[in-house]
Amino acid sequence: MPESEPPAPAPEPGHRYPELPETKSLGAWRDAAGHCQACDLWKSATQTVFGEGRRTAKVVFVGEQPGDKEDIAGKPFVGPAGRVLDEALAAAGIDRDTVYVTNAVKHFKWRPAGKRRLHEKPNRSEIAACRLWLDAEIGILKPQVVVCLGATAAQALIAPSFKVTQQRGKLIPSPLAPHVMATVHPSSILRAPDEASREREMELFVDDLKAVARVIRGLS
Repeated sequence: MPESEPPAPAPEPGHRYPELPETKSLGAWRDAAGHCQACDLWKSATQTVFGEGRRTAKVVFVGEQPGDKEDIAGKPFVGPAGRVLDEALAAAGIDRDTVYVTNAVKHFKWRPAGKRRLHEKPNRSEIAACRLWLDAEIGILKPQVVVCLGATAAQALIAPSFKVTQQRGKLIPSPLAPHVMATVHPSSILRAPDEASREREMELFVDDLKAVARVIRGLS
């Protein structure tokens, strides 16, 4: 990643970015992102959900967007999918406290269903509007490993045509970091049709994260 942050892309008419910080500080960029109105998602979200983790993290996990629990808490991966990720990281031998977790989109996109708020997939313009914040996170952290969780993150960061089902668990050449990999989003495991399927999908997910763990050990 370049030393200087890229200029903010031009938002669509009626949308705007806040004043961007000059300092290479996660805290400063998190504060700025809290005022972002570069797409319409801020209107129905409780708050911006920026990434979280140590400044010294060597590994960045990038998901799609915050969910209902994350939107309320203001923290990434604290809902059901976050619990699956925690369990899988532990099974793979990766300490959650040593990694940085974030999302390609920082606001929760949802539709009402009675009293519930159901996830809706972000579109290309919403993903593009949030790319500024994701680039800043990766540029500041300069991780050794970037792991894309699910198709939205992989297609945003690796290639629009990227197929997670075909290339999951493989190291992908990329300027993002020395080591880049994609796997499924943990929420996909929760959507498996039965317990046997969930167990199998969890095993495959852990296998992918074990490959990440081997890379981490190689860095040491």
